[in-house]
Amino acid sequence: MSRSGKVYCRGVLAGRIQQVPDGYLFAYDPQYLAAPDTKPISLTMPKQREPLRSTCLFPFFYGLLAEGILKETQCRKLKLDEHDHFGRLLKTVHSDTIGDITVVEEGEA
Repeated sequence: MSRSGKVYCRGVLAGRIQQVPDGYLFAYDPQYLAAPDTKPISLTMPKQREPLRSTCLFPFFYGLLAEGILKETQCRKLKLDEHDHFGRLLKTVHSDTIGDITVVEEGEA
């Protein structure tokens, strides 16, 4: 089963992150790439046409996840596995995030 989310930067669709059998893919949206005034979502994730691939959740996205008591509270309330980092990303990084990036689970909006 493939899970995915739309990645927004300041409310503008920047790309899509997807969990695939061998890891994760992030692909920038073509319109976001074409816009001259948009910046990469992270210095470690440059704007490019080819999808970025990783065998583990990209460190940039992992850094958006809550830690400590907030992590425990979110997992308990949302019935999430604390070790399912991608599931946590899709279920918790859609609002009240630090910075410009939000992630909306595909099918949610």
